[in-house]
Parts: sequence; structure tokens; C-alpha cells
Amino acid sequence: MLRVVVWDFKREEGRASLVAQWLRIRLPMQGTRILSGCWHSATPLPMKYILVTGGVISGIGKGIIASSIGTILKSCGLRVTAIKIDPYINIDAGTFSPYEHGEVFVLNDGGEVDLDLGNYERFLDINLYKNNNITTGKIYQHVINKERRGDYLGKTVQVVPHITDAVQEWVMNQAMLGGTIGDIEGMPFVEAFRQFQFKAKRENFCNIHVSLVPQPSATGEQKTKPTQNSVRALRGLGLSPDLIVCRSSTPIEMAVKEKISMFCHVNPEQVICIHDVSSTYRVPVLLEEQGIVKYFKERLDLPIGDSASNLLFKWRNMADRYERLQKTCSIALVGKYTKLRDCYASVFKALEHSALAINRKLNLMYIDSIDLEQTTETEDAVKFHEAWQKLCKADGVLVPGGFGIRGTLGKLQAISWARSRKIPFLGVCLGMQLAVIEFARNCLNLKDADSTEFEPNAHVPVTHPRLFFCCSSSFTDSFSCKTFSPRFWLGAKAIVLCHLLLC
Repeated sequence: MLRVVVWDFKREEGRASLVAQWLRIRLPMQGTRILSGCWHSATPLPMKYILVTGGVISGIGKGIIASSIGTILKSCGLRVTAIKIDPYINIDAGTFSPYEHGEVFVLNDGGEVDLDLGNYERFLDINLYKNNNITTGKIYQHVINKERRGDYLGKTVQVVPHITDAVQEWVMNQAMLGGTIGDIEGMPFVEAFRQFQFKAKRENFCNIHVSLVPQPSATGEQKTKPTQNSVRALRGLGLSPDLIVCRSSTPIEMAVKEKISMFCHVNPEQVICIHDVSSTYRVPVLLEEQGIVKYFKERLDLPIGDSASNLLFKWRNMADRYERLQKTCSIALVGKYTKLRDCYASVFKALEHSALAINRKLNLMYIDSIDLEQTTETEDAVKFHEAWQKLCKADGVLVPGGFGIRGTLGKLQAISWARSRKIPFLGVCLGMQLAVIEFARNCLNLKDADSTEFEPNAHVPVTHPRLFFCCSSSFTDSFSCKTFSPRFWLGAKAIVLCHLLLC
């Protein structure tokens, strides 16, 4: 098996913060052949690990790099899965504000996790589960529970070795299931991985460092000093990069590549360049073209060929198709969290994939539902008219999920506008509930139609939140409890539709 990790190193307010992303890949067995797409053998190869670290700044594409590496190795016949390790004390992402972290992605088993795991599932075409997400809260809870049970036999429980051992134990246990990708912050995790590289041994462990190579507009020269400092800081923590992936706005010049090679103590072949591209579909192709498959084969002794060119044909084809798109399709997304687009990341990706399937370039227009309401016309007429102009230009309207009554009036007006003008409409979760309410009010003349989510004593309750997403009759009580933990109906479940009449 092989695991890939991504780790971001940066300095923030004088404190070291680290972000790592893990990708684990299960290797085929020794002396095997592929028969009908399956591996046949009895002797498993040892687990391999790739640590992908990131430096200088966050948001330079560590997740895309890790996903692309996983895609390439999966194209070589390896099985890939992912774990994301998050620094927060929360047990999971279920109570996060969308303005802080974007959407909460729900896994098949009901696990509520960071939106990055949604990207990994889409990119790698795999299913992840709640144990594929490790948080600081989970680790500390696990260690504290062991201490309460007496598993430590009266020893003083400390960050080192107990927390770091728990991290390694969790990662290795999950390795038996398939592999990991994720983000890590905090010195306990750093120390855990420093120890882990020796436990795994050099032939089973590889470190890739992703770093920014800025190009100031004033000089137009690509600067290597940030990368040098980032690698130096990484080595100070006990980890040395085997590959350096340079992120830049334009292709890295050969002189810059050689300079990074010299000051970071790696061969020029170990410096990989990933510049800005029109779509993320091009990244796996760029990595493969620079010989990353051959490097992994030699460095980790993987039973694969030197190239995945033929197997990456679909990715090349998809990237070429995306760049050739001419016609556009404009979709209006009417929600109340539109200031942070990550709040609707999965919706955007689903629309992008759908547009690509019909050879259209997606033009997604984010509209704050409050801007469509009459109160906004009184307070800010310009914002009101701009929002309605966007809506009128749309080829289709989508109202996603949400909570609370704020902004629902604007969503209802957008739904009514789309229905009356026969504009294609899709309602997701709350959006579908509002579509039912709008139809009942304006087509069935049920003026008091409402949802018990907004009005518990509604005269005409056409939608009921318990029927939509609550798994118990104590939904409303769960919000009044001292512990905030609403019980939603989460995960992939078998649904049986039947006739039901409510009077």
C-alpha cells in the first residue's frame, strides 16, 4: 500500500502552523497480474507513504496536488482512498458556521466533515467514511477515554508520546482500509509524523513539498527565497523534501528551477513545476508529463510502469474539452451564504460537471436572496436592481439548502419568477420546500401555506421538517438542549416512497 500526505507549513502571528494532507494508496500484491481488472496474489507489499507538505502561504493547491497524485497512482492500477486530518478541537464539522469553513460535506455513513473531503471523493472517485476524518478533538477524546478506562495503567498522559502515538495508531489503522488525504495543523501532529517516517522506513516514506514561487509585477522576476525559507523551516522540524512542487502563475524558468535545486539540496529532476492552468483537470497531466510516475516507481519501489500516459487519456481528453468550450450556460444560484462561495462548493461542482457533459461552459451567478426582497429596494435600490438583472439573465435557477427564515422571501420571489416564466428550476433541500410553499400559495390559493420549520403553528403546514431531514421526533427539543447537536437524517440511506396523507 502507499499513502500520500500533504502538509502545509507557514508562519502565522509568530506561531508555526502546519497543514498536511494524507493520501493512502493500496498497492497490488507481489508477483501479481491484472485479470479482469482484479489483482490476484497472496503476499501483500508493505504500506508506502507520501507526505505532501505546503509552504509560504495557504491555498496554493495542496489538496489538488495530493488528489492529482492519487489520481495518477490510481491510473497505474493502485487503490486509493483518503483521510483528512484537521486541527480544530471540534469532534466534527457538523456545527461549523458556513461563513468560517464553507459547506459541511456529508459522507455515506453520515459523517459531517470539511468540504475538502468532497473534493477528494469527486477527484478520486471513491467513497469516504467518518473515520477518514481525524480532528484534534477526536484524538484528544480518544486518548482521554483510554485514560478513563485505565488503559495507561496510571501513567501521566502527555502530548508526547500519548497524543502523537494516537495519531500514528489512527493513521495506521485506517491504512488497512485504504489511504488518506487531509490537512493537519499543530505541533503534536508534526511530531507524530517526524516519528512516523522512521517507523515506516525510508523505502516506504517520501516527502513532497508544495511551495509558492511568486512573481512580483514590478520586476516580473520569479523569486525563490520564500521556497528556500519554507524548505529550511520544514527541515528544522525534522522532515526533508524528496520532491519540491513549485506553484507559480507562469511556467518556472530553467534557471529558477536550478537555483531551487541548488539551495534546497535536491536534484533538478526533483523540482516539479505546476503553473496556473485553465482547469484543475490539467494538473494530473502536468505531473505525469514531468516524470512523477517514474520517480515514485524508483523511490518507493512500486510495481508500476514508468508512465501512465495511456491510463490518463480520459483526464487529457477532459481537460482539452474544458478548454475548447465556447457556448455558456448561465445559472442563478439564489442563497443567503453567497459571500463565501465555498458554502456551495458541491453545488458548484455538480453544475460544472453537468455543463461539461453537455459541452457548455458554466457561468454561475451568485445572488444573495435578501437582495431580491422589497426591503432592499428601499434601503439600496442599486443592489436590488443588480440582483434582479442577474436573475433575468439566467438560463436556469437553483435554490440550495439553508436554515432559518432570513432570506426566504427573496428565494420565494425567485422561485415564483422562474415558475411563471417557465425558466428551468431546481430546489435542493430548503429550496424544494420553498418551491412547494410557493406553488401552494400562488397556484392552489392557499395563502397561509407555510412550513413548520418557520412557523410551528402554521394554519396550512404544507411541509414539515421532520419528514425531510429529522431522524427522531425530538428535533425541536434538540435545539433547546444544553448540548447543541441537532439530529438530522444524514448519510446514504435506502428510501421507500409510499402514499401518505396528512390532514
